[in-house]
Amino acid sequence: MATANPIGAPRPPAMASPGYGKRSAPDQAPRRRDDFAHLPEREACIASHIDRLPDGAAIDTKTLAATLPAYGQQAVRSGLNALSHAGHLRRVREQVGEGRTQWVFRTYFSRTPRGDAWWACFLAGDVPDVVDSPVAAAPRPTAEVHPDEEPPPRPARTARTARSDAYEALAALGRTDARLTLSAAECAALEDLAAEWLARGVTPSDFARTITAGLPDVVHSPGALTRKRLIDKLPPEPVRIARSATPDAPRRLMECTGCGTPGRPEALPGGLCRPCRGDLSDEPLGATEAEIHGRVERLRATLRTRERRRT
Repeated sequence: MATANPIGAPRPPAMASPGYGKRSAPDQAPRRRDDFAHLPEREACIASHIDRLPDGAAIDTKTLAATLPAYGQQAVRSGLNALSHAGHLRRVREQVGEGRTQWVFRTYFSRTPRGDAWWACFLAGDVPDVVDSPVAAAPRPTAEVHPDEEPPPRPARTARTARSDAYEALAALGRTDARLTLSAAECAALEDLAAEWLARGVTPSDFARTITAGLPDVVHSPGALTRKRLIDKLPPEPVRIARSATPDAPRRLMECTGCGTPGRPEALPGGLCRPCRGDLSDEPLGATEAEIHGRVERLRATLRTRERRRT
């Protein structure tokens, strides 16, 4: 009979409670063999292990130390602090659930090292979870068109050429109102103007309704009239709302990776508070030894005076 955990079989990773544990940061570079070559041996080993874990895995100090026998809990704790300082992870409190009423504790990990400014934007919800490809994200160039100038001739389309949405919207105008039935050459010539309408959020049905509304009884030149209406009735560009101002923006609060002290990103450079960074130069100094002895002597003198008054 086969055993539940055969010898030599890899054990599944320990998972944190639902909603907790590891979370992968967005927009990471593809995994490579030398992702952590810039780190010391201990930190590179811990980072490589965390990178292979799925989201939701437990990556607390105790669990990692039990999984990585070469390092104890103190070594793992120091390694996590070093990874935080190098920009590979941040410890975060985050509100989740409907109504944003539940706080969970997560550690966001990035195999690509990030600076403090990137992490601050991510915590504010300004970094997209899905990054569009450069080709898809590139703005569509628009040429300046003057009503009195004829557009340059476009190459004729073949049957095998895929027709754009703008071309289809122009070709469908004749089905909405026969007075604006366009030829293939006219659709090709007006395609860029129609594409600008669709880029501004106009649906094909609204496009047809607007262009064909209020036509004269007789249309002598459907192409020229359509071109004039495409220019004169072009809708304004839609108002763009910043992502951080939307109600769906996540609410996150950074914590010190070393001790869990919460704070604003600018107060936790490298994800670490001042004591965990070992920077105590700005801390107020305590009383000197001479001041302490002076206070003790004054207290003793006060007590002796009170005793004499009682006697």
